[in-house]
Amino acid sequence: MESTKIIWTKIDEAPALATYSLLPVVKAFTRGTGIDVETKDISLAGRIIANFPDNLTDDQKRPDALAELGVLVKQPEANIIKLPNISASIPQLQAAIKELQDHGYDIPDYPEEPANDEEKALQGRFAKVLGSAVNPVLREGNADRRAALAVKKFAQKNPHRMMKDWPESGSQARVAHMSGGDFFDTETSLTMDAATDARIEFVAGDGTVTVLKDNLPLQAGEVVDSSVMRVGPLRKFYAETITEARTKGVLLSLHLKATMMKISDPVMFGHCVSVYYAAALDKHAAAL
Repeated sequence: MESTKIIWTKIDEAPALATYSLLPVVKAFTRGTGIDVETKDISLAGRIIANFPDNLTDDQKRPDALAELGVLVKQPEANIIKLPNISASIPQLQAAIKELQDHGYDIPDYPEEPANDEEKALQGRFAKVLGSAVNPVLREGNADRRAALAVKKFAQKNPHRMMKDWPESGSQARVAHMSGGDFFDTETSLTMDAATDARIEFVAGDGTVTVLKDNLPLQAGEVVDSSVMRVGPLRKFYAETITEARTKGVLLSLHLKATMMKISDPVMFGHCVSVYYAAALDKHAAAL
């Protein structure tokens, strides 16, 4: 029997959780069918290891799975079922590097502000493992997400039997957004009149000041932009919107893509969960 291969990509964040639960099921269903399921590690840690083998032991080294898949996706026999969406910001990169170093991997630190040509070259090597550099590699293949024109025309001429006429009252769908206290409302910009140095501080509720970045050089004409999300208005917005959706009997869907899944998204999502399950969380606070 001819063997067929399914390549399952190992990545980070929520898809990794799905892999732990779904991959064993897929392997169970395909056992004995002639379909081989194998994984390719293109996680952030995997990409770092593959791109910095210089000082690693033979046991620590890993092949560059992303480069291998980049070649495969261009082959006509490659049928891409679902492309992963890779996200990796500088803070995530730095955290992954530290974790690898703690586990005995001799990976260099990321030079956030390179001081010489050597550090600039090192920064360029790290740029290849960031999310913005990864996604285009796999999207070079035959993964056009749009429906083929023939399929689209067929669906238009033969609508599914479950499609029903819109009710006369119209759709209840709408987009709700914060009216204040969010990133849009608090955004401020400043154009520098002259070159100077800036400092970024975090001021805690008790007045304690923590310097996050010092001696940040700014050029004349450079635009400095800042924005914050205020937790109070955010939680109030969540509570009001959840109540409204429940009252009207409509589906509540939360979208946090405006910040491209970086540091703020998990925090904002966590607040939504805690507001949505407030009664249960309060009831079982001691156990939790």
